[in-house]
Amino acid sequence: MIIGTRGSDLALWQANFVKDSLEAINIAAELKIIKTQGDRILNLSFDKLEGKGFFTKELEEELIAGTIDIAVHSHKDLPTENPPGLIIAAVSEREDPSELLLILKDCVDVHQKLSVKYGGIVGTSSNRRKAQLLAYRPDLDIKDLRGNVPTRVHKLHNENYDAIMIAKAGITRLGLDLSDFYVEELTPTELVPAPAQGALAIQIREDDQELFDALQALNHPDVAEELAVERTVLKLFGGGCHLPLGCYCRKEEGTYQVFTSKADEGEDFPDRLFLQAESTDGLAEKVVSFFDKDRKFPQKVFISRELSENSYFRKALKKHNIEIEARSLIRTVPVILKLDNFILRNVDWVFFSSKNAVEYFFQLDPLLPKKVKFGVMGSGSEDMLRRKGYFVDYTGAGIDSAEVAAEFAKLANGTTVLFPSAENSLRSIQQVLSADTKIIDLPVYETILEDDTEQSNAEIMVFTSPSNVEAYFADNLLDPDQKVIAIGISTGKKLGEMGVRYTLPYSPDETGLAEAVFGTICLSYKC
Repeated sequence: MIIGTRGSDLALWQANFVKDSLEAINIAAELKIIKTQGDRILNLSFDKLEGKGFFTKELEEELIAGTIDIAVHSHKDLPTENPPGLIIAAVSEREDPSELLLILKDCVDVHQKLSVKYGGIVGTSSNRRKAQLLAYRPDLDIKDLRGNVPTRVHKLHNENYDAIMIAKAGITRLGLDLSDFYVEELTPTELVPAPAQGALAIQIREDDQELFDALQALNHPDVAEELAVERTVLKLFGGGCHLPLGCYCRKEEGTYQVFTSKADEGEDFPDRLFLQAESTDGLAEKVVSFFDKDRKFPQKVFISRELSENSYFRKALKKHNIEIEARSLIRTVPVILKLDNFILRNVDWVFFSSKNAVEYFFQLDPLLPKKVKFGVMGSGSEDMLRRKGYFVDYTGAGIDSAEVAAEFAKLANGTTVLFPSAENSLRSIQQVLSADTKIIDLPVYETILEDDTEQSNAEIMVFTSPSNVEAYFADNLLDPDQKVIAIGISTGKKLGEMGVRYTLPYSPDETGLAEAVFGTICLSYKC
């Protein structure tokens, strides 16, 4: 049995992984190293290379010729259609498809999102990564970066880069030492990976039924089903490595979740979409239908908070000429003007559930212990904490505060935790912590509803807190055609108490809200 593989360290790791797996089922194999176009041409970015299959074509040609029996690929490198006579016989378990931003330690700036200094030079040849990075940080200077995984890490040390972006799967498989760098991890829901990123594909000749049957011991049908959605999306867009497309499908508690990011070019602001379905049937087609160039958009979207000009949410909607009515229906005021720093003396954790809690707490000039850790609910609170000069040790993702509380409890149970918050907060995190955890509640601000809030005629209404819901519906009703989005579960509950139907985003931040707006558009206009 001959396994064809590229000669890079990562490709050899992958091929040896398959070789060892075959030997475990009593199939002896040897490796044959084959050079591909992508290995030979290293001076051009992917969008300058012609055709598809830059890292796979030569392996497939030898497979067809019969000089090898198996080709092992990084699944994301494969074109969406097999050459005649070849099939994918098995796919591996999926390694974590997160992305890593490796940053030189003297180029780290805690105040900046993603931790790279302002105007930093980031290396990547992926248009997908480029589009999503610039959406978060338009100040970054993205430069081409080619080479295998160790080569790219070496270039960060020795060439003119402040940071590089690289797939976590390759680093994990090779066990590379990253201690020289600051590492910022971006989950697949923050920076959407390439279709099939993190999985291996085992390709054989279609007529080799005996080998196909043997390889089913290595196959993971659940992974294959999720990858099929991602790769069908890629196929329907007619894309390859150069397309600024990210697509990630996963099954959570029986429901398929699909995160998609797509731009026309690497410099363009990408559209984001989050969809859920009980089945994968027609799911890829539904995703692609959203990106139809003839789709309709609402004229106006209301959001119950002020937005800066650089707001992700504002830029996502402005791209499609959607008017944004951004106004808060509440105001906040401090409830204490001086802090007794004695209560901070033995604090192990400080947990913030909102940006306002961060802002008002640090107005008190707290004297915190040197080794204190910070937890936050959502990336908005994380960004605000960064502006104060602090890294976050735990960020609760998603909109379910009960799930966040359970995760945080694993880290903080048995410690002393300070909770700066609004007066009369729901205390959803505190309620889950163990009895041996010392909880210090510190109300730092209160919310005041504005009087006589003006009704909005926006087609989509986005509410960002229970207080904003209360303020709006004290004087107004919904029009029958208005659609409503709640930033989180507590805001949704308040809407539910008033008999208002609503949609929830995946994450309670501006990216999640933009995804929810476009998902609502898709549902409203029957994409």
